[in-house]
Amino acid sequence: MPPFSYTTRAFPESRPWSWAEEKQRIAEAGYRVVAGVDEAGCGALAGPVVAAAVVLPPGARLAGLRDSKQLTPEQREEVYRRALRRGLPCAIGVAYVEEIDRLNIFHAARLAMSRAVASLVPAPEYILMDGHLPPEFGVPCRAVIKGDVRCPPISLASVVAKVYRDRLMHRLALLFPHYGFEENKGYGTPQHYQALAIYGPCPLHRRSYAPIGRLSQPALTLEANLAAEALWEAEEVRATQQC
Repeated sequence: MPPFSYTTRAFPESRPWSWAEEKQRIAEAGYRVVAGVDEAGCGALAGPVVAAAVVLPPGARLAGLRDSKQLTPEQREEVYRRALRRGLPCAIGVAYVEEIDRLNIFHAARLAMSRAVASLVPAPEYILMDGHLPPEFGVPCRAVIKGDVRCPPISLASVVAKVYRDRLMHRLALLFPHYGFEENKGYGTPQHYQALAIYGPCPLHRRSYAPIGRLSQPALTLEANLAAEALWEAEEVRATQQC
């Protein structure tokens, strides 16, 4: 049994915490496969929530790595490419719109994280996760508030999840071109709200979100539903092959 296990503890932003001290604790515990986990898309009105689990050795450096929200799209893509060129193990987990509406976004995001961790090869021995109240991953986990800013493995998971989801929304925009998904990635921009007022929601919109639930629900065509379902099935395959 490793000497420490933090399956339910979170470090708040106000509590002293350092990546240097965490690396020392990891080394003393003997963990060799340490994964960062983060998600993207919780605040969007449309599209799935995507999580990434990435193995970044505690002593490793990756040029340009910061929290995905601090990077431009071009910088995120470059960090993503560098991670792939380095052969860093990573996996993607997706929770789909139907699951978000059925479970709520908090539980759907946890489901996506669990799927990412379950798909990661090699299996992690220790997990560093952004946020608080981590799912039961089955291995020790440290949850760190603002971990995407404070912890490099979580920062890299943030970048991978964001890049993967952005690329997915670009493809979904081809199926539903009225909403500008290639630009807004499903988030509530003025242009997105204007399109919703004109066309109503599409199969990718989250009916459980108040801005969508207040709108009249148009009858969705069979072709639109089948196209969305086919793309989701394709993404399930891609999610296991992308990293």
